[in-house]
Amino acid sequence: MTVERRLKVTEAAGLHARPAAAFAQAAAQAAAEVTVARADAGPQAAGVPAHSVLSLMTLNIRCGDEIVLRASGDDADSALETLVRIAAPA
Repeated sequence: MTVERRLKVTEAAGLHARPAAAFAQAAAQAAAEVTVARADAGPQAAGVPAHSVLSLMTLNIRCGDEIVLRASGDDADSALETLVRIAAPA
């Protein structure tokens, strides 16, 4: 089963440098396979592996950008919840 979340990035730095590293580390700890895509890339965008800082950096995600997270695996829901807290802190 694949779970998908669409969200607006509210982290001030976007997914660059430290936030990207924290995001990738959290994704790597999850059992689920997680990908990230820019929402403006269209519904067919495959996305990049969320556990790769370099891949995240290629997306150039800034504060205010909308992204799509997709996860499949045992802890897909909890993995996405953790990543949402990093990319869009309250």
